[in-house]
Amino acid sequence: MSLPQPVPPSWKDLGKSSNDLLGKDYPFHGTSLEVKTKTPSNVAFKVGGSRDSKTAAISGDIEAKYIDKKNGLVFTETWTTSNALKSQLELENYLAKGLKFDIATSLTPDKGQKSALLNAVYKQSGVHTRGAFDVFKGPTFTADTVFGRDGFLFGAETAYNVTEGKVTRYAAAIGYNAPDYAVTVHGLNNFNHFAASYYHRVSADVEAGAKAVYDTKATTSGVAIEVGTKAYLDSAAFIKAKINNSGVLALGYTQALRPGVKASFGLALDTQRLYEVSSTGPTHKVGAHIVFES
Repeated sequence: MSLPQPVPPSWKDLGKSSNDLLGKDYPFHGTSLEVKTKTPSNVAFKVGGSRDSKTAAISGDIEAKYIDKKNGLVFTETWTTSNALKSQLELENYLAKGLKFDIATSLTPDKGQKSALLNAVYKQSGVHTRGAFDVFKGPTFTADTVFGRDGFLFGAETAYNVTEGKVTRYAAAIGYNAPDYAVTVHGLNNFNHFAASYYHRVSADVEAGAKAVYDTKATTSGVAIEVGTKAYLDSAAFIKAKINNSGVLALGYTQALRPGVKASFGLALDTQRLYEVSSTGPTHKVGAHIVFES
């Protein structure tokens, strides 16, 4: 059962409880399968594949992760069906406690695309600070910080383009976390996009949440609102439901079939077009996600 965290690792994680409640465990965009396993030598493998129900496109990836907890080292290698090779090296608590470095690279040979991101994170009980340097895009330096005290949280982010010598992006968020509820307000995209979220753990078995979004540059006026809930049926199963002001109702059901096997099913219904046949594709969506882990 998810609980609001006192100080999240990133300013974007302010409001994570509400975002997870409204965004996760709704696999109605297609069918996907995920297989996880771990070797005695601390190497974890993950293979995933998905089929989009709208485009019928099939994509997948294979990931290998080596974890050395003693030295705070994590090395991850991923190869996708789009021929992208991704690597990430993480080193935590090596130079100082609470300090973490990681290098993330990506290469797509047939398209000539490449990226390299250098990250540094410093974590203490009341503050989390991150810095990232994008080598090939800009290059751009991004920094963000989250402060927390007595349940109150404040986070901010800024991006600086080194070549152009100017700030290209800034955002901020403020929130309050209590044991049973959390409230967060985000100002994104240079304060052109605003989002407010609310999360409430009603009881040990029921959670509820809501989110309102306003985009000053959107082509359609008004505020987008979404509300949802999650209920645990037992220790191995839960259901979720959400609806937005456009009339789209989404349902999700997740069941642990046995140790290491979990299945999730999702359904999205456009309540304003229940009997309408659309030329662009199905009005309603259904999907499933299955995870095997050993």
